Amino acid sequence: MKSILNIIKGITFSVAVLAAVSSCMARKEYHRPDNVVDEKLYRTDMLPADSTNIANVSWKEIFTDPVLQGHITKALENNLDIRIALQSINSAEAYLKQSKAAYEPTVTVGPGYTFQTQSLNTQTGRLFGDRRYINQLDITASIGFEADLWGKLKAQEKAQLASYLGTVAAHKAVKSDLVASVASAYYQLLTFDEQKRIITETIKVREQNLETTKALKTAGTLTEVAVQQSEALVYNAKSMLIDIDTQIQLLENTMSLLLGEPSHTIERSTLTAQTVPIDVKLGYPAQLLANRPDVMRAEFNLMNAFELTNSAKAQFYPTLKITGNGGIQSLDIDHLFSVNSLFASVVGGLAQPVLNKRTIRTNYEVSLANQETAYLNFRKAILTAGKEVSDAIRVYSVQDQYIDLKQKELVNYKNSVNFSQELVNYGMANYLEVLNASVNSLNAELNIANAQYSKMKAGVELYQALGGGWK
Repeated sequence: MKSILNIIKGITFSVAVLAAVSSCMARKEYHRPDNVVDEKLYRTDMLPADSTNIANVSWKEIFTDPVLQGHITKALENNLDIRIALQSINSAEAYLKQSKAAYEPTVTVGPGYTFQTQSLNTQTGRLFGDRRYINQLDITASIGFEADLWGKLKAQEKAQLASYLGTVAAHKAVKSDLVASVASAYYQLLTFDEQKRIITETIKVREQNLETTKALKTAGTLTEVAVQQSEALVYNAKSMLIDIDTQIQLLENTMSLLLGEPSHTIERSTLTAQTVPIDVKLGYPAQLLANRPDVMRAEFNLMNAFELTNSAKAQFYPTLKITGNGGIQSLDIDHLFSVNSLFASVVGGLAQPVLNKRTIRTNYEVSLANQETAYLNFRKAILTAGKEVSDAIRVYSVQDQYIDLKQKELVNYKNSVNFSQELVNYGMANYLEVLNASVNSLNAELNIANAQYSKMKAGVELYQALGGGWK
């Protein structure tokens, strides 16, 4: 009974020391760096801002084409990068659970057997005079506990939590990238389809012009040079058709990979049926911290580095460890479960590192450098986000004006083709003028399709740059 009271007194004393020392602890808490977001981050003084920006809208409300929605849904289910990111989350979650278990004592239980005999040529062996054999059986339980005096374990737990949240943010970033990639590839396919239609119609027109040129040569109005040039334009358009077909198949293969499937033909609608309903409401720059997965991950990395610095600093201070052993022990199995076989010990102590080959200081200095690196990466992520938003806004906002000018350009080129052809028919113009006008007309029509794609792509990039696509 007295021994039990002594144990209780010892434990009480240890707890009192723990409470007293812990009360002196001043562990740092993480705070987001001041002025990390500039209100002029977007370079958008003339554009409207709203407290709720487009990034808060689900991708289904941005990409309204049912076929495209089906592709995005399939990609989110099957894409290998998404599945890899999910496994990273599972690993981070396991480490987080491990960090939470650090507060718990370690307990081991198990039976043991020891055989021992002494050397006869030692002092002990000569003392006994003859060889003796000892067989010892035991069933022992050990318990160990480290008191978190300086917040080291707490810092490690928070570091693992930040790492876990960073992995979740990385998964969101993969989703955002995937949604944007599928949408951009889909719109590019539609653009190729539109350009293929334009080139196919151009081939028909140029073949008709070639027949007309041959007839005018027969009539003596044109020379063989005009025939050869007209025929060259037909070959040029046909070679462009081969090139566009190749680009379509390559892009279908790429999109199949995004969908996590073998290469195949991609179902799609038409370019003219597409709309990207983006109302440019940017929200406040600080919302990037809550919407952009890459910015979130950068801050979680900073939090992780900050907590690891706390943990490294705590290594300089004493460690309070309490260990205990107990069980039953006997030289023969018949008396193993006797009351007399019981044994127990409890040891508690503070260990202050004095000389450790500079390991602790090195770890601390490295953690400080890693923390500064994480801060710089966080700042870089925010500046990159602002740059991407600014770029996307600029491209998206001017596309309508650009398309309108290109359409007017196309009308003039088509009129030029018709007028120059009429003049050639009456022998009042050189056929080279018809050829130039025809080439310019085709290029202008292809450029319009590219401009329409550029607008939709800029809409996708603006949506992604503001942090949309993962909700």
